[in-house]
Amino acid sequence: MTVSIVRHIDPGHAEEMLAWVHAGSALAERFNGFLGTGWVRPRTGSDEWHMLYRFADAGSLAAWEASGPRAWWLGSAQGLVDVSQIERRTGIEGWFDTPVEHDVQDLRTPPAAPPRWKQAVVIWLTFFPLSLAAAALLRQAAPDLDLVVRTLTTTLVMTPIMTYLALPRMTKWLGWWLHR
Repeated sequence: MTVSIVRHIDPGHAEEMLAWVHAGSALAERFNGFLGTGWVRPRTGSDEWHMLYRFADAGSLAAWEASGPRAWWLGSAQGLVDVSQIERRTGIEGWFDTPVEHDVQDLRTPPAAPPRWKQAVVIWLTFFPLSLAAAALLRQAAPDLDLVVRTLTTTLVMTPIMTYLALPRMTKWLGWWLHR
């Protein structure tokens, strides 16, 4: 049995909330069938905390929820914590629900961008052979094409090829050098 609860607290009381969560987890650990607990905040400074706790079966969960220690623990947060949602899951339902929104924040430090000169080299290494091939093909297909029309045609064809095919592949192939 998994219980999911959305709780709200003034962001200025995050330290108290952490202590309260740890105390509740320590109390729940003493009950038979306790499988674990966890929490997450959508972002730093948010008033919303998503909490989960799991028990092996309905009986173990009921024993925890009816216990004196849990009542005391919940009472200790009166006026500090508000609950906006409680959801109970008995198995794997919910794992296959269509997500309403994807909001994932990656807290890892992103890699630094390569130096501009390396970016320029990769662009040139990609652009030169493709431009040469496009010019040769257009010269054979339409040798009398006006310079402006030929350049317009070349850039219209080459821009999506460069953006979606050639540059991503070249960047991947030369990633070892770009990010060294």
